[in-house]
Amino acid sequence: MKFVLFYHSLISDWNHGNAHFLRGIATELLQRGHRVEVYEPTDGWSLQNLRAERLPGSLMGFFEAYPQLLSRFYNVDDIDIGAVLADADVVIVHEWNDPALVKKIGRHRARSGHYVLLFHDTHHRAVTDPESIARYDLEHYDGVLAFGKVLRDIYLDRGWASRAWTWHEAADTRVFRPMPREPEEGDLIWIGNWGDDERTRELKEFLIDPVKTLKLRTRIYGVRYPARALGVLSDAGIEYGGWLPNYEVPRMFARFKVTVHIPRRPYRRALPGIPTIRPFEALACGIPLVSAPWDDVEGLFTPGRDFLVARTRHEMEEAVAAVLHDRKFAQSLAAQGRATILRRHTCAHRIDELLDICRELRLSRSAEHKSRKEPAVT
Repeated sequence: MKFVLFYHSLISDWNHGNAHFLRGIATELLQRGHRVEVYEPTDGWSLQNLRAERLPGSLMGFFEAYPQLLSRFYNVDDIDIGAVLADADVVIVHEWNDPALVKKIGRHRARSGHYVLLFHDTHHRAVTDPESIARYDLEHYDGVLAFGKVLRDIYLDRGWASRAWTWHEAADTRVFRPMPREPEEGDLIWIGNWGDDERTRELKEFLIDPVKTLKLRTRIYGVRYPARALGVLSDAGIEYGGWLPNYEVPRMFARFKVTVHIPRRPYRRALPGIPTIRPFEALACGIPLVSAPWDDVEGLFTPGRDFLVARTRHEMEEAVAAVLHDRKFAQSLAAQGRATILRRHTCAHRIDELLDICRELRLSRSAEHKSRKEPAVT
């Protein structure tokens, strides 16, 4: 089959975590023999910011890490949707797209009707900025892929979509895997962006203060760290590494002994059951993980076995210390977490789910078409 994917960016993961999963599912589709075309806007903010960083090899590194992946650039005002989708079988449009593009594709689907059309949501805007999501015209879409049950239910309850499925993110285990021969560089590593004060308090409670108390050799990677944040890190003795290409994350995980997960407040409070992609990737790399609280209402993992959960600063300090001081325990925790990823949460699992959804939609459409052609019984 031919899959056409419209995403904010495939090439850049600068403050753009959706690129992680997109790369994984595109790779998995290609490995299974499907055709894949990915489209991203010429003026996308993630790629613009990455270029502005002027980091040597930042773009070339992507092509070296993913030689089989390619982006096609478009301008929303002049893209020829008819030509792009002429032979498409499945089209997926991510919610970080211009509403005009979303509507244009929907109208084409209404006229042509030959492909499955799905909208993909992997963000918290449905609860933090519902007006922005309500702007999307999904009338002619077959349904929504939501990265958590609670988000799926929001689409259905608010009438934004008539059909929706839970489609969690997952780890690309071709890239995210243990790398045991890397040299050790420290105790704790955290990879994440400072962002819009959505977890500033949580970062202090579950990361910065414990690191300072335990005097850990710590490095943080990410972007959008204001001067005041850099000052806080420096005061805690934390090394700041700046932007790190996501495909380099496994190598960095291998050089440290433990990592932490600190959910953003909108996910923890309003979207329980959605861990975002970072824990999937960390567990896939075989690094012990300690998480700040989040409610795993969908049973994705087994907290306490796949990773440790710390509900307070004191619990975080105890959990991290336990991992650092008991290597046998740390290895057991990491092995269990990785086993859960391989059993349930890889991009291959998500492609299986996607193909099941597409089959369901094609069977439903075939039945509807057949019922229209059958003569009425009198």
